[in-house]
Amino acid sequence: MDELKYTIEAILFAAGEPVPAARMAQTLERDESEIHAAAQALSDELAFARRGIRVLRLDESYQMCSSSEMAEAVTRTLETRKPPKLSASQLETLTIIAYYQPATRAYVEQLRGVDSSYTVNALLTKKLIEECGRLNVPGRPILYKTTPDFLRTFGLQSLDELPEIKKINFADPVQLPEQQSVEELPTEAPEGQMEMQL
Repeated sequence: MDELKYTIEAILFAAGEPVPAARMAQTLERDESEIHAAAQALSDELAFARRGIRVLRLDESYQMCSSSEMAEAVTRTLETRKPPKLSASQLETLTIIAYYQPATRAYVEQLRGVDSSYTVNALLTKKLIEECGRLNVPGRPILYKTTPDFLRTFGLQSLDELPEIKKINFADPVQLPEQQSVEELPTEAPEGQMEMQL
């Protein structure tokens, strides 16, 4: 276990980006469950010792990063700019894509009720979403999904950790309140009010 654990540490350090557990399992000729166990053991060891680096699990991948406790010193020393904050429209668009992915821009616009070209492009630039294919309908619109950067930014290991919401399904029939029949409508205006002209 120790040998596998330190091998994973070296791979993640050299990679500098998320590495799928399946890829490590293939190259190291180990079961994927062994990779997950060793990576988790390494993560626990670094956190327990309060080391300056951490191992993050991002869905089925792992990445090495600096610990959040050291963020101020790292930023000050390396003069790293803080990532730009998300606007309300960008956060709204990102939320829709996160919950309904893979989603097209047209679907996002249908839910938001406004053009979302700018916000989708902004999220692509920030690498919080990415293209993941095309919908098999006329025009073949691009499908979007969230990225590992999205998980890391929001401190999630997987999309399963997103809070539950009641999703909208446009195929569901709309329930309208019951209306009075014509016979039940009053024929005379209430006293003190003007009669409505039909």
